[in-house]
Amino acid sequence: MLIGAGALAYLASRERRRQSHLSLRGRTVLVTGGSRGLGLLLARGAAAEGARVAICGRDAESLERARVALARIGAEVLAIPCDVTDREAVRTLVRSVERTWGRVDVLINNAGVIEVGPAETMRVEDYEDAMNTNFWGMLYPTLEVLPGMRRRGEGRIVNITSIGGKLSVPHLLPYSASKFAAVGFSQGLRAAVAADGVKVVSVVPGLMRTGSPRNAIFRGQHRAEYAWFSISDSLPGLSIDAEDAASRILKAAKRGDAEVLFPATARLAAVFTALAPGLTADLLAFADRLLPGPGKGSQGRYRGKESRSWLSPSWLTRLGDQAARELNQVPPAHAATTQ
Repeated sequence: MLIGAGALAYLASRERRRQSHLSLRGRTVLVTGGSRGLGLLLARGAAAEGARVAICGRDAESLERARVALARIGAEVLAIPCDVTDREAVRTLVRSVERTWGRVDVLINNAGVIEVGPAETMRVEDYEDAMNTNFWGMLYPTLEVLPGMRRRGEGRIVNITSIGGKLSVPHLLPYSASKFAAVGFSQGLRAAVAADGVKVVSVVPGLMRTGSPRNAIFRGQHRAEYAWFSISDSLPGLSIDAEDAASRILKAAKRGDAEVLFPATARLAAVFTALAPGLTADLLAFADRLLPGPGKGSQGRYRGKESRSWLSPSWLTRLGDQAARELNQVPPAHAATTQ
């Protein structure tokens, strides 16, 4: 009897998924942080399925390179400079997309920042920067597109959060704090708008090889911090191929899944944290002691590209460095010198 009930529940779930599946063909997809890395891959993937794609980013040059690259593959693309921490700029962004194509069918909140370093080196501004982009930069676009989606009775809001929003990873405290907020907002919003036909998808990835460490912020012994972070971000087994990640995300968006958590290491970490929070905390404290200390007299904030050492770049970061070149993290002239 229990087996029969389980089978019926499974079949009902499959039918609900089939009925709620959203084709991207002819739809308008807005990707924040779409000029490079994961955002660029998501824009490319949506365009390949026949969507009109709007991308935004803070850096006009990288945004234009992304626009040209997308247009080259036949994408119908709109590229608009926008800082998602500025609510008025976000309002202008969404209005521009709506004036051009009438509506936003799918919003992918992908813009994000990362600060890496010991907790004692972080300042209030590091937490503010993380919250401004990773939380408020998710909220503002959502508030702009949500009324239209509700009126139409359909839409997708895809929030790129992080495994750092399920457990607080050492040396990523501002980042994790902001991602916990993002996860909570995304999960709560799904329940709040479900009756309106809008599906909110929480994406909870682990490390992805997007080439992002070179644009992250590092404090403390910044060269040592950049080395461990960029190596972790590059190694198979610890990190997932960015194209694989983008494919999983777009499939989840079309299905309207509540949550997609990957890779297997991230799923395992989330389950272990939920089942054994005390032991998890002890293990994370041990890991924290193994990472570089704050150092002496190092109070600055440095980009990854300012924090090179004999360890990074190296053969250990080869895959991540390749992703940086391919996904517009590196200006073309510089990429040619780092082959």
